[in-house]
Amino acid sequence: VIATGYDMDSVDLGASIACSGACLTVVDKGDDWFAVDVSAETASKTAADHWNEGARLNLERSLRLGDEFGGHIVTGHVDAVGTVVGVSPEGDSKRVEISVPRALGPMIAAKGSVSLDGVSMTVNDVRNTNEATTDFSVNVIPHTAQHTTLAELNRGRKLNVEVDVLARYIGRMLAARSQ
Repeated sequence: VIATGYDMDSVDLGASIACSGACLTVVDKGDDWFAVDVSAETASKTAADHWNEGARLNLERSLRLGDEFGGHIVTGHVDAVGTVVGVSPEGDSKRVEISVPRALGPMIAAKGSVSLDGVSMTVNDVRNTNEATTDFSVNVIPHTAQHTTLAELNRGRKLNVEVDVLARYIGRMLAARSQ
């Protein structure tokens, strides 16, 4: 059960709401809350701390035809759980370094897009740090920090990471071609 400031009269049962990047189906609702079922698959593929009572989540309703489109296409299908490995001030923003499983690395590109806990971000740089992981960085600007949970990032924090959907499909096509 998730508390929200959304006008729940405008949310139908069966609607999708992304909860820190995981697209979930509304199965019940009240004036200032909605309920979802979290499958074992979702729980195993997302940051576990997000499902604790009292955890703050980034919420986003589905894009409707005709809505303004900003950022990149985010489907709410989490590709991996990343770990914050560094946070440092950089001007007015915070530079955040994230480590992900190495298999995801080829789908992350400098100046490309990635979603962190459902927030569309631009990638600064990408480095293969060892055989198991790839690290990349983003900058969290003050506006993003004020309106999302990304202000709370610190070393060791787990994040739901979604790569750009086009990168996901290109990666799959290249893998199929080599089989």
